[in-house]
Amino acid sequence: MSGVVRAVSRNEEYSFTKPNRESITLLVGLGVEGDVHAGVTVKHRSRVAQDPTQPNLRQVHLMHEELFEELGATGFRVAAGELGENVTTRGIDLLGLPVGALLRIGGEAVVEVTGLRNPCLQIDAFQDGLLRQVVGRDGDGNVVRKAGIMGIVRQGGVVRPGDAVEVELPEGPHRPLERV
Repeated sequence: MSGVVRAVSRNEEYSFTKPNRESITLLVGLGVEGDVHAGVTVKHRSRVAQDPTQPNLRQVHLMHEELFEELGATGFRVAAGELGENVTTRGIDLLGLPVGALLRIGGEAVVEVTGLRNPCLQIDAFQDGLLRQVVGRDGDGNVVRKAGIMGIVRQGGVVRPGDAVEVELPEGPHRPLERV
């Protein structure tokens, strides 16, 4: 499975959206250089409030561009970086990846998938009703989260729009993604 990076984003301060950049640099064990969520321990405010010593399993937020088209069909207009993601991809079923999948991005960077993003109520402050579009239930009543995936940086490097993304699946039985 392979795809392409469509946009990269980061923000030095807490804000729901992240401005697009020409490139971002991924740092091993930390995340996106210069991004407010970079660090060994959790940086998301709600998680810091619970336990600031938790490991940061949300160093890099990746989202599939195809979601923006799906949202557009329901009347929402969303562009890369506006939902707070660092890397916007195309051509990869991010939500279908298992825990531990490796994303080889560009010539150097490697991100290990840790789980699903669990969007908060801030998403409705961005666009009213959007939360219901990215978190819902399937026909069996199971919660379905569509707002991208989270990962940790295993190998650093510069990431730019147009970079290839190659997926390497883990060996053994695959564990489905859960919220992190």
